[in-house]
Amino acid sequence: MHGSRISTCTRRGLAALVAAGSLLTVLTTATSAAASTASTPVGDSKVVCTSKKPGLAPALSQDIADALHGRQGTSALAIYDRRTRTHCEFKAGTHFDSASVVKVTVLGALLRQTEEAHRKLTPREVKLTTAMITKSDNASTNALWHQIGPAGVKRFLNLAAMRHTVPGRGGAWGLTQVTAGDQLTLMQLLTTDNAVLTPASRGYALDLMHRVAADQRWGVPAGAPATATVHVKNGWLPRKTDGWRVNSVGTFTGGHDYGMAVLSTGNHTMDYGVATVEAAARVIHRDLTR
Repeated sequence: MHGSRISTCTRRGLAALVAAGSLLTVLTTATSAAASTASTPVGDSKVVCTSKKPGLAPALSQDIADALHGRQGTSALAIYDRRTRTHCEFKAGTHFDSASVVKVTVLGALLRQTEEAHRKLTPREVKLTTAMITKSDNASTNALWHQIGPAGVKRFLNLAAMRHTVPGRGGAWGLTQVTAGDQLTLMQLLTTDNAVLTPASRGYALDLMHRVAADQRWGVPAGAPATATVHVKNGWLPRKTDGWRVNSVGTFTGGHDYGMAVLSTGNHTMDYGVATVEAAARVIHRDLTR
């Protein structure tokens, strides 16, 4: 399972700061003065988007549905864009094996514990967290998972309002049950002022996600604009039943202010799962930034 200091670019980004073809059913209603809601069927579910930018909700719901239509397995996603007050969901409450995307949660739980203890990360913790996020190192994750403990993980989940996440039992952190909705909540937590994590803690987490190894920068960064500062964490895990789990979560700053979580299971190969995630990511980036 795979899954510091902030650069000037990242700091500025933080300061500037989720086919149905002919079956398309667009339901546009006024949720506020200039907001609209649109939904497009995909199988037995729907991509539902709301936005205050005229035309964006129906475009996103249709394009995401087209990207996911006909793909094997099961997928889910959630996106936000603060600038246009846009939010989209597709099966956002469905549970998936986390694989290594849970490592951002592990990092958040550790950072919260250090804040409550009024201390900084130790050199050992800096080494472990850096390896866990930038290299998706499993041994480092094992060490931190046991150090934080079940109570520490659950406390962070409660504070972060990630109410649908169920930690894996014992040392099975990669079998934590996550939802796209909760993963998006975490991405939003990292990019806005809140009472759970300090600006320094959020900046530390985002910087590590910005420095993920080059061979692990697939997934939701696909199609991101060149102007965006990318913060990403991926997870991939083969199991005897339902094939590969391929997940990707991230947020995009540097003059942008949006994020997404795309989860998938039932992929016959890892590459197939990556292709599903990236197909959705590309149309999301395109629609949010054009």
